[in-house]
Amino acid sequence: MKIADWVNRLGEVWVEGQIAQLTRRPGTATAFLVLRDPAAEVSVTVTCRRELLDAVELAEGARVVLRARPDYYVARGTLSLRASEIRPVGIGELLARLERLRRVLRAEGLFDPSRKRPLPFLPELVGLVTGRASAAERDVRENARRRWPAVRFRVENVAVQGPLAVSQLVEAVRRLDADPGVDVIVLARGGGSMEDLLPFSDEALCRAVAACLTPVVSAVGHEADSPLLDWVADVRCSTPTDAGRRIVPDVAEQQALVDGLRYRARRAVSSLVAGERHRVAGLRGRPVLADPLGLVRTRRSDVDGLRDRAVRCVTHALAAARNDLAHARARVAALSPAATLARGYAIVRRADGAVVRRPVEVAPGDAVHIWLAGGTVEAEVLAGQGAGNVRAGGPREGE
Repeated sequence: MKIADWVNRLGEVWVEGQIAQLTRRPGTATAFLVLRDPAAEVSVTVTCRRELLDAVELAEGARVVLRARPDYYVARGTLSLRASEIRPVGIGELLARLERLRRVLRAEGLFDPSRKRPLPFLPELVGLVTGRASAAERDVRENARRRWPAVRFRVENVAVQGPLAVSQLVEAVRRLDADPGVDVIVLARGGGSMEDLLPFSDEALCRAVAACLTPVVSAVGHEADSPLLDWVADVRCSTPTDAGRRIVPDVAEQQALVDGLRYRARRAVSSLVAGERHRVAGLRGRPVLADPLGLVRTRRSDVDGLRDRAVRCVTHALAAARNDLAHARARVAALSPAATLARGYAIVRRADGAVVRRPVEVAPGDAVHIWLAGGTVEAEVLAGQGAGNVRAGGPREGE
């Protein structure tokens, strides 16, 4: 009771949220709403007079701002609101709020192109977040399989509009990002009104995508639609069909590329082999390889000629040297004292070995040596000047 008294003393407050449930009971003057915070798992029951709802056009999923007084129901221990005024949030105000959020996220760097991650060339497992049995899911899967039939998907079916959409989208993204087998995450939804696409501009979803370690692809709405998720995601696709084409390569294009590369490689190798074959043929056509012994024969002839020239030169040199030696010997023989002695001359030497050239150089009684052609004779001088007599001793052969 004290809690109820304290709550009842509170004044009216302005509350903004999304209508999750709207109930008009026939024959009653009271209508019931369930107001939900689109960014959190929080909801509250709102009661109001029926004429308040009749004054504005409201439907489930609409965003409203209402003035209400808190009311605590003691029997159930629940808190509710009694609305006295309800105002639908207009498109202009929603756009202004989105623009403010866009500026905040851009200032924090969540739109910076430098943080965008490239998609893997060939993902083994694609995480797909989309509505259950939706056309967006069919478009992504069919177009991806047309391009690469072996692609595999892990599909997370969630609400893509309404009060539960944001929380389910955030949880699905986090589950896929935590799976190490998922190579890329795709968030896909078909077209719709701006109110239908509001969950994809929610701040909580944008921050969850920015925190992902796995590349994220945004494929929401049509070409003209541009929720904030498109700016935060790593790759923005205009439609789910476009996403199915971009997340995997085209097997036909890759096969054509491989065939082209194989053809270029074959041509390059063939050209290289042909060039080397031509080079080998040229080398084989050279004389040294066409007739390897021809060069040996030519060099042998040169060696034989040089050897003959060397023999002739050496023989001529020896003959010339032999002639020179003979001439020298003849000259030496002619100039030798032995030749003079052979003609009957003699050489007289004193005992001290000096050669006697004049008679005055010896005196009677001096011993002299006489050198003849056949040997030497020891003699003594008997007389002096002119016609002295000499007494000779016996000859000594071999001197």
